Amino acid sequence: MSERPARMIVGISGASGAIYGKRILEVLRDLGVETHLVMSRAACITLAAEADFTKQDLEALATTTHSNKDIGAVCSSGSYKTLGMIVAPCSVKTMAEIATGTTDNLLSRAADVVLKERRRLVLMLRETPLHLGHIRNMAQVTEMGGIIYPPVPAFYARPKSLEDMVDHTVGRVLDLFDLDAGIVRRWQGTQGVE
Repeated sequence: MSERPARMIVGISGASGAIYGKRILEVLRDLGVETHLVMSRAACITLAAEADFTKQDLEALATTTHSNKDIGAVCSSGSYKTLGMIVAPCSVKTMAEIATGTTDNLLSRAADVVLKERRRLVLMLRETPLHLGHIRNMAQVTEMGGIIYPPVPAFYARPKSLEDMVDHTVGRVLDLFDLDAGIVRRWQGTQGVE
């Protein structure tokens, strides 16, 4: 019996919220998980508009970085074993590509491979409000085995900063891969509150 590979594909699309992808890369590095980063062109544009870190900073956190144009990269094949893939953040465009099997770039191809190999795919969808087409694509991805995980903060964790909210969400996403980074404040019940 073979062990699960300690290897994860991390996609960053053009939706707002690249801080989630950055934190996932940091935590996976700290856990000793090999990471394969794929960023869309739109992700680079969004980074410049909202982040105090650069594409190069993200690439430095990843074990390996692949061009989104490189559809022959190792993570484009099902024979390359991984724990799965997280797209953080995931734009509705990227989700639509995944939902419809459009695989003309590495980000959507890698997600398609993860689904066909029955591995875990988590899309941190960052868009509101949603129209019916978005909801149908969410259903399609879910029916194919993917998980839609909007980065919604958990206020029971009593976050004191943006970093606290990001950490809690990232920790819960990694829980889906049975990876405990120790950054989640776990629910302890209401403890007598009625």
